[in-house]
Amino acid sequence: MDLFNETLFNGLAIGSVLVLAALGLAVVFGLMGVINMAHGELMMLGAYTTFVVQNLFKNGPLEALFPLYIILAIPAAFVVSGLVGLLLEKTVIRRLYGRPLETLLATWGVSLILQQFVRSVSSAFAIGLVVAVAVGLLVPKLTPRSWWQQRWTPLLGVGSWIVATLAGVVLASVLGGVRVLDQPWFSARNIDVTAPVWLRGSLQVGALTMPVARLFIIALTIVSLAAVTWFLQKSVWGIRIRAVTQNRPMSDCLGIPTETVDALTFLVGSGLAGVAGVAVTLLGSVGPNLGGNYIVDCFMVVVLGGVGKLLGTVVAALGIGVLSYVIGSGSLLLVWPAMPEGLNALVTFFATTSMAKVLVFAVIVVFLQFRPAGLFPQKGRMVEA
Repeated sequence: MDLFNETLFNGLAIGSVLVLAALGLAVVFGLMGVINMAHGELMMLGAYTTFVVQNLFKNGPLEALFPLYIILAIPAAFVVSGLVGLLLEKTVIRRLYGRPLETLLATWGVSLILQQFVRSVSSAFAIGLVVAVAVGLLVPKLTPRSWWQQRWTPLLGVGSWIVATLAGVVLASVLGGVRVLDQPWFSARNIDVTAPVWLRGSLQVGALTMPVARLFIIALTIVSLAAVTWFLQKSVWGIRIRAVTQNRPMSDCLGIPTETVDALTFLVGSGLAGVAGVAVTLLGSVGPNLGGNYIVDCFMVVVLGGVGKLLGTVVAALGIGVLSYVIGSGSLLLVWPAMPEGLNALVTFFATTSMAKVLVFAVIVVFLQFRPAGLFPQKGRMVEA
C-alpha cells in the first residue's frame, strides 16, 4: 500500500506539471480556437526567465534574498511569456483568425525562431531586435495618414518592416564587433536551476516520502487553477472573454471590444505557459527544445478534457500524468509482483517513457471514437448549431 501511495503521488505530481502546461493552452485553444504550436516555447521562455532571476539573486546585493527568488520568478515568467504571446497575437495571430492551418504553420515557424533565439541571443542581437521593432512601429506613425489609404498600403506596411529589419541587422552587425556585446547569453546546452534550500529534500508522512519540490508544484497548480477560475467567472474581463467565446457577433454588437478580448486572452494563456516553465525547472535541467517535450501532451489534454473546459483539462491532465507514470516507470510490476506471465511481458514492453506515451495516446484515440467532444463537451444552442 505504501508503494502504491508513493506511485500515485509521483503520478499526481507529474500530472500537476501537465495541468500547468495545458492550462494556458486550454485558455487559448479552448476559448479562441487558435492552434498555437509555439506554446511550448513560451514555457521555455518562462524557464529561462527563472534562470535569469536566479542568477540575479545568486550574486550581488540581492544574495541574501536568494531563498525567495522562485517566488519572484513566477510573476516575472508570467509577464515575459505573456508579453511575447501578446506580441505574437498582435503581429501574427490577429491576421490568421478563422484559418487554423495557416495559424498552425505560422506558430510552428515562430516556435523554431524562439528556439534559435535562445541559442544565439546576445546583447548585440537584443539591441538590434529592439531597434528593429521600434523602427517598425514608428514608421507608420511618422508617415502621412493619406499614404495608408491608398491601394499600395499593403506594400507600404511590408516595406516599413523590411526597413526596420535591415536597420536592426546593420546595428547588430556593427555592435557584434564589440566582444562584450557579442557574447551569447545562453547556448544550445541545457541549463540548471538551483532550487532554494526550503524546496530541497522530502517530507516523510508515515512510510510515504514526498519531495518538497513536487509538493510546491502541486500547490502552484492549485493556486493557478483558482486564479484562472476566478478570473473567468468573476472578473469583468473574464465575463467578456466568455461572452465573446459563446457569441462573438452579438458581443461585438453589445459594445464589447472583441480585439482587446482576444489580445488579453492570448496574454493570459501565454503567461500561464511561463508559470509552467517555472515549475518545469524544479524537475531537472531545461534547454531550447523544452517545448517539444510538452506540446503534444498539452494538446492531448485539451482535446481529451473537452475544448474550453477547465475541469476537463484538470481531469485529463491528472489522468494522463498518473497513467503515463504508472506504465512508464514499471510500477505495476512492483505493486503487483504476482502478475500473470503474459501480462507481465506486456507491461514490461511498455515500461519505458516513450512506449508509455504511445500506449496512452492509443487509449485516448480509442476513447475519442466514442466521445469525440471529450470528457466534458460544450453544451448549448450555439454548439448544437
